[in-house]
Amino acid sequence: MSLSFSIKVYKQYFNFASSHFMIFENGTREPLHGHNYRVQIKGEAPKLSGDMVFDFLDIKPIVREVCDSLDHKLLIPKDNPLLKIFTENKNYVIVTPDESFFSVPMTDTLLLPILNTSSERLAIYICDEIRNKVLTKFNYTFTSLEVEVEETPGQSAVYLHREQL
Repeated sequence: MSLSFSIKVYKQYFNFASSHFMIFENGTREPLHGHNYRVQIKGEAPKLSGDMVFDFLDIKPIVREVCDSLDHKLLIPKDNPLLKIFTENKNYVIVTPDESFFSVPMTDTLLLPILNTSSERLAIYICDEIRNKVLTKFNYTFTSLEVEVEETPGQSAVYLHREQL
């Protein structure tokens, strides 16, 4: 018999308010807009350590830290090949395929290592950040880590990362 255990964590403060725009495959973009995102995680393990998968008191500050890092920022997908991004004084200048450009203070902008700012891509980014912080701080790896990013009530994307065994 194979056992599996999991923890699921969702707190009111696992949220962030950010603005973004999507660049579509045909090069068009949606208007700049924002969401009040909410995050939920589920971590799995094949066995318990000290009768727990992972201590809630240890995971909550990590998820909150990741959410806080995204809060009140313009999220830009720096890996999107259709965007041109350069710096000018203390601003990022972002040029889109339709030749629109944004000049935004660096302090208000977060360049993310993702292809687009969809909820799906944000879930991947958040999952990677949580995994790296848990590994660095606790030398621990979940068997799988699921991250749900809700951009509006009733609309969310879920990413599931499974460790290679």
